[in-house]
Amino acid sequence: MDSNRVHFSQAITLANTQPLKIVMGEDTQTLDEVVVTALGIKRATKALSYNVQEVKGDEITAVKDANFMNSLAGKVAGVQISSGATGAGGAARVVMRGMKSLTKDNNALYVIDGVPIFNTGKSGGEGLFGDMGGSDAVADLNPDDIASISMMTGPSAAALYGSSAANGVVLITTKKGQTEKTTITVSNSTTFSKAYIMPDMQNRYGTSSGLFSWGELTDRRYDPSNFFETGTNVINSVALSTGNSKNQTYLSASTTNSGGILPNNSYNRYNFTARNTTNFLNDRLTLDIGAQYIIQNNKNMVSQGQYYNPLPALYLFPRGDNFDEIRLYERYNTNYGYMEQYWPYGDASLSLQNPYWVQNRIIRTSDKKRYMLNASLKWKVTDWINIVGRVNLDNSDYRNKNEKSASTLTTFCGVSGGFEDAMRQERSLYADVLANIDKTFGDFHLTANVGASIYHTSMDQLYFAGDLVIPNFFQVNNINFSSNYKPDPTGYKDEIQSIFASAELSWKNQLYLTLTGRNDWDSKLAFSKQKSFFYPSVGLSALLSEMVELPELITYAKVRGSYTVVASSFDRFLTNPGYEYNSQTHNWANPTVYPMENMKPEKTKSWEIGLNLKFWENRFSLDATYYRSNTLNQTFKVDIPSSSGYKQAIVQAGDVQNQGIELALGFSDKWAGFGWSSNATFTLNRNKVKRLASGSVNPVTGEAIQMDEMNVGWLGKENVAPRVILTEGGSMTDIYVYNQLTKDNNGNIKVDQNGNLGITSSNTPVKVGNLDADFNLGWINHFTYKGIDLGVVLSARVGGLAYSATQGILDYYGVSEVSASVRDNGGTPINNGKVDAQKYYQTISTGEGGYGRYYLYSATNVRLQELSLNYTLPRKWFKNVANVTLGVVGRNLWMIYCKAPFDPELSASTSSNYYMNVDYFMQPSLRNFGFNVKVQF
Repeated sequence: MDSNRVHFSQAITLANTQPLKIVMGEDTQTLDEVVVTALGIKRATKALSYNVQEVKGDEITAVKDANFMNSLAGKVAGVQISSGATGAGGAARVVMRGMKSLTKDNNALYVIDGVPIFNTGKSGGEGLFGDMGGSDAVADLNPDDIASISMMTGPSAAALYGSSAANGVVLITTKKGQTEKTTITVSNSTTFSKAYIMPDMQNRYGTSSGLFSWGELTDRRYDPSNFFETGTNVINSVALSTGNSKNQTYLSASTTNSGGILPNNSYNRYNFTARNTTNFLNDRLTLDIGAQYIIQNNKNMVSQGQYYNPLPALYLFPRGDNFDEIRLYERYNTNYGYMEQYWPYGDASLSLQNPYWVQNRIIRTSDKKRYMLNASLKWKVTDWINIVGRVNLDNSDYRNKNEKSASTLTTFCGVSGGFEDAMRQERSLYADVLANIDKTFGDFHLTANVGASIYHTSMDQLYFAGDLVIPNFFQVNNINFSSNYKPDPTGYKDEIQSIFASAELSWKNQLYLTLTGRNDWDSKLAFSKQKSFFYPSVGLSALLSEMVELPELITYAKVRGSYTVVASSFDRFLTNPGYEYNSQTHNWANPTVYPMENMKPEKTKSWEIGLNLKFWENRFSLDATYYRSNTLNQTFKVDIPSSSGYKQAIVQAGDVQNQGIELALGFSDKWAGFGWSSNATFTLNRNKVKRLASGSVNPVTGEAIQMDEMNVGWLGKENVAPRVILTEGGSMTDIYVYNQLTKDNNGNIKVDQNGNLGITSSNTPVKVGNLDADFNLGWINHFTYKGIDLGVVLSARVGGLAYSATQGILDYYGVSEVSASVRDNGGTPINNGKVDAQKYYQTISTGEGGYGRYYLYSATNVRLQELSLNYTLPRKWFKNVANVTLGVVGRNLWMIYCKAPFDPELSASTSSNYYMNVDYFMQPSLRNFGFNVKVQF
């Protein structure tokens, strides 16, 4: 535990004049715990007027994941972390205190050692034809380099980071060299993965015709799970930490090699890190420099949807046919002179192809090289003033390819094959200067910071796609540029210039007042009347345990409250729309959005109150927070007359409110060598759309706008799946359905004389619920005894709905287990009789998804999130030169409760504001188990 100030007090009675040996003892009542906050500033926890939760590096590396953010699931209150469905190394969805923006990304900001990072990547797409997904920038980090993570769930905690931090901050503090100590740490983590939560499918009823499995009972057995392989994730790491009082050095290297459960799917990453901290000029100057170099590549990542996904064909394969023929996925075509795909079933309007062909002959690769350079210089002007300057360079180069072999489905390319090649550069430069004041005036203590920063980001991509001339020769100069080619260069440059200040005034270390302010000049505001935006925050913290006499039971008590305003700019180019390029026709078109000059930043006003308690000599702790935020100036597009020369105009209105409770209850104690530490978290958030654009004025026509609802998107096939619709008074994830089984005048399901059913569609949708959880729970336990450490993490999500388009399609084709069970029972009970299973399921579902009313499930789930058992061998066994720890680990080992036919915590798209709790042939969730070895010299 770090400390800002440590006070020592020891009463000594002189009995004689003999020499005295005095040992100073810590006064634990005045030992100040500190936590890393905004801009990397360390502050005493008792001074904070907002909720910050810190997770130590050991918690992240106990059960390692290729993306360390997945290791935080269930461990922090107020944060919803969903793993991407792409498997190892995939992007994660991290939302703090609910979704706030209707149109912008609601993921948290990532900050490394006080510097924001450019977190880009492939998050996966929405709906039937979504993006295949991929990794993101934060997943590049080596978890063994992380010392701690501070989760700043509210805008008050992150106010000094400006517009990027409106959604909260994940503040990562990395390791540095130790003082007067040298350690070498070598570790290995090896885990194996198996497909876990899959739809229940039948294999006893055979083929009826084509792809349909509504036939008679068959002796042939087909198990789609046999297609999946045993995934592996091997992480090796070595680190050196050394130093003295003047110079500290940290060096590390790690490899991450993962093989997915899908054939020919992999993720590899190689990290190299160096950091050196030097004090000179009588410790007046401190220079901290660091560098990271990362090589990352992945192949054939699959999230969900129809495109480049082997699962639709795998799951729907007719049960009476021989799948061994399909394993031979290509045959030599003597007429064309190359291997041709073998799949005799057609695409079934689902883009079906041989699943082995998809994984072996449609090769999607991404190669990335990234380097991060950072330096900071701290000048200790006096004992109470220092000035810090920092600069960080973060550059990434990508090469993304998609090689589609000849005879791939012509939806995607010509008969000779197709090729996509994208070269992408991402550049980020951050620099700031910060003056820090730390001064005591009698009973008062002032801590102040004043600074300025510049943050420049850019992206440039050169992209070509088209059909091939020579079959299977994947080069840009082999693209047929006479037809069906697609050049699509894209890019942008953004810059934010800022000034900021904060001041913390304390009285007798009991009462703390904190004020912050920041002003941003954002390039996205160009051509608007408002050139910059300012946002303040104020907070108050009081230590009741120091101010008043409390019962002996309570050893620590603090109340806190804060209010903040955080603004974020609107999307780029809205104030000055440019020509629009059509990459299919290669033509330019006039802009369709009316240029707006009187635009304002999106603004979030937030307040929170909290209580921090410790009981029974700090054995128990309780942290409680209640918060409310309102996000204003949301961006809407409204139709305008074509005579204006444009199709739409921008209106800024709306109010989205989030309010909720964060609770953390902790316990820690030891008895005769046995230790138990426990922490339970509770998260509740209520999201409400207070206002849309109704009452606003159309900026072109001057007419009042009437917007009672806003259609956001379908959770699958249009007019089949549920639809997310926003209404005033509703939430951002309310879902509606349009269809139901036809009923007669008495309200009974209508069945005609031939046993047929019908579907009735309504123009007025019916609300059936929402996608948000009612609340989330997490429970972390550690049991220790003589070198043994048992870690157990349980997590639960309660409430909300989930939609499975997959289940509907499986039912339609007769390959689901439920369709077989109904056949076993002679049909589906309806009214006072039974309806044929095929007629029933082919009415309530379609070949592209089931009707929403009948394929919604509770998203409630309870699971054993993590399990680890480590044993540190006695040091004397190694002649006191090494600490050796061996362990067995598991993740997602046991789904204790889940009624949905898929894992609702998987996310097909990690950036969408509405496409969640949806399965459209999404990869199964994984059950992971393995072992750890750690040796420290």
